Amino acid sequence: MSITKKDVDHVAKLARLDLNDTEKDLFTDQLNAILKYAEQLNQLDTEGVVPTSHAMPLVNVMREDVAKPSLPIEKVMLNAPDHEDGQFKVPAVLE
Repeated sequence: MSITKKDVDHVAKLARLDLNDTEKDLFTDQLNAILKYAEQLNQLDTEGVVPTSHAMPLVNVMREDVAKPSLPIEKVMLNAPDHEDGQFKVPAVLE
């Protein structure tokens, strides 16, 4: 499988990219190099290799989700530049 300049032109049009001829030639060569490398990988013998999603074995690295009491609203509002009725007051973004 190989990429043609016509393929690059089509994808550039879909992506609304305005490429000149030099860029189209460059991208055609680069994409063909990527495909050539992928073909080399397809030649590897992967029989007996277990599929993995990570190179290293991972276990759940997240901490336990433990409920804790929240800060009192008065203490939280001390950091607010402006507040009203226990809520942050911000400038309107809609007219």
